[in-house]
Amino acid sequence: MKNTTKHFKNLIAVAGLMTSLAAFGADVKIIANPSVKSDSISPEELKSVFLEEKSSLSDGSRVEPVLSKGGSAHDAFVKQYLGKTEATLQTYYRTLVFTGKGSMPKAEASDSDVVAYVARTRGAIGYVSPESSTDGVKTLVVVGGENFGSRKLVTHVDPVYPPELYKNHIGGVVRLKVTIAANGNVESAELLGGNPVLGEYAQAAVKTWVYAAGSSKTKTEVSIPFDPNR
Repeated sequence: MKNTTKHFKNLIAVAGLMTSLAAFGADVKIIANPSVKSDSISPEELKSVFLEEKSSLSDGSRVEPVLSKGGSAHDAFVKQYLGKTEATLQTYYRTLVFTGKGSMPKAEASDSDVVAYVARTRGAIGYVSPESSTDGVKTLVVVGGENFGSRKLVTHVDPVYPPELYKNHIGGVVRLKVTIAANGNVESAELLGGNPVLGEYAQAAVKTWVYAAGSSKTKTEVSIPFDPNR
């Protein structure tokens, strides 16, 4: 029992670390042409720009999304910020083109090509790996989400690991968008990414969590790892 409790406490500790990394885009660096006035962008705004739902930021800057054709940064960006796979993203863009609601975004072959294009194109916004050189462009800080606020987790319930998935060594990280009421109760936990079965168990646990009371409703992201090797 002690080992099990320690195991889940370690999971929560790792989850907290991964939440911080996800919230600030540790796997991807968001870059923009210097003509973009803002120095920061929210995950919701970033998603809207790349899904061509909007063509300007809240500060009025006109923007043009630039994709990478592949690589770790591309995979992380599509999963983390767009909530899609490469296949579903391409289908989405083709539908926009077919219906006349949008066009296929510019795509570059490498991080250096993305940086070069963003540097010379007014309003361009793209993404590269954290170690990439960003000469000639500005880096945008990804700050929280809608009504983002720092809320201390007061009470948590450990997620149950589905026995069949554990036995078959099926694991992964589940990402949830959590809506926290002013009184600290969790109103909802929306699945953003990860195995949907693990997601159900993660959602069930997170919905029983209690955060410190705040002045208003807030939203944050939580990442919960399920590791069958531990």
